[in-house]
Amino acid sequence: MDIGTIGLYGFCAAFLLLALRVPIAFTLVAVATACTLVAYSWRPGAEFDLDRGFGPALGLVQSNAYKFLHSYDLSMVPMFILAGHLAFHSEVTTRIYFAVRIWLSRVPGGLAVASLIGCGGFSAITGSSMACASSMGKICVPEMLKYRYSPQLATASVAVGGTLGALIPPSVLFIIYGLFTETSVSRLFLAGVLPGLLSLVGFIVTVLIWVTLRPDVAPKVEETIGKRERFEALLRAWPAFVLIGTIIGGIYGGVFTATEVAAISVAFMLTYGLVWRTLTLRVIFQALKDTASQTAALFLIAVGAKIFVSFVSLSGVTRDFADFISHNGFSDWTILLAIVVLFLIMGMFLDPLGTMLLTLPFLIPLVEGMGMDLIWFGVVVVKLLEIGLITPPVGLNVFVINSVVTREIKVHTIFLGVVKFLVADLIVLALLIAFPIISLLLPTSMF
Repeated sequence: MDIGTIGLYGFCAAFLLLALRVPIAFTLVAVATACTLVAYSWRPGAEFDLDRGFGPALGLVQSNAYKFLHSYDLSMVPMFILAGHLAFHSEVTTRIYFAVRIWLSRVPGGLAVASLIGCGGFSAITGSSMACASSMGKICVPEMLKYRYSPQLATASVAVGGTLGALIPPSVLFIIYGLFTETSVSRLFLAGVLPGLLSLVGFIVTVLIWVTLRPDVAPKVEETIGKRERFEALLRAWPAFVLIGTIIGGIYGGVFTATEVAAISVAFMLTYGLVWRTLTLRVIFQALKDTASQTAALFLIAVGAKIFVSFVSLSGVTRDFADFISHNGFSDWTILLAIVVLFLIMGMFLDPLGTMLLTLPFLIPLVEGMGMDLIWFGVVVVKLLEIGLITPPVGLNVFVINSVVTREIKVHTIFLGVVKFLVADLIVLALLIAFPIISLLLPTSMF
């Protein structure tokens, strides 16, 4: 059987298994291995011989898994995740939220705005959207409900704030994208700074408009807070400012690589936690355990994708796809619009990492052939994945928030609130596509 035909059958099988809710890592490994086995066992013009295919199929799995897991850059993933856990248990991320909350106490919807900024600060330490939504949801949502904020506003603001972890460095999605496309992770981190801040501003503006039109969703907080208390709250958040400044400033200044910054972040949080006694050995062990669990899940998906990508390359499906696009004379803007629609649709049903790893084998050769910058394209992709985190019916951040708040708040209530923020997301996405300089300004000024 022709290997291209086997490749098409493989893709159909992969999407069928995903539709049946089979875990994506198992789907990718199983389909790639089985299709490679069939391809080598059933060569054109020859009879089917299973023994002939075992060696190449096992070699595909072994070589790709080994090569990927022994990547030096991949070591930053568990380190950034660990730094985030340590920062949360040390209350470093909590202090960002409470400092901003105190300073914005008189602003209409100030608690929701503080939640968004707190999520941005958390994202700048850990790089995980769902970890950000889960951790900040436990802190911010009860606080807003306590002051009689609308459940829609309270939950939706944290759900969308959590998506900032996808863009603001250190982003796990940028690390995986960089490894698969062989682009600089440091440049990707810098490229995400301005788009991440622009998204944060868009969310804040959405809250302010919402509260202006509907003052009842965010009753005014009656608190008397003096200047001394404000500055004390700001000073207590100094570890977060130091860590965020080290991550972004160190990379932008060329002082550290992204991997070195990850190691420094862990060392800083451990030192701070032990010196100020905010961490115990039991808490550190729990953080290590949680980090190992999350890292294993991410690596299993990534290894499965690496094996699948190798099979896709072997089958020639991506080459045929690129040839089809070029021969039909589609304009660059038409192709880009199709990519946006593809990601928005897939984001409704798949997790962000799975969506990215399934589509990159097709899209990267196509984008390179169109002469587009892969750093800019990476930002657009991650922004689309960020939107997928909050779009129904499988908006992962929405379900994360639903799992950490009171059972009285239903999933559809959170989705109704999130819809208002999707307008800001789409506006930011349009700006990033229309003006690539937003993404490329910092990376180009560094290198």
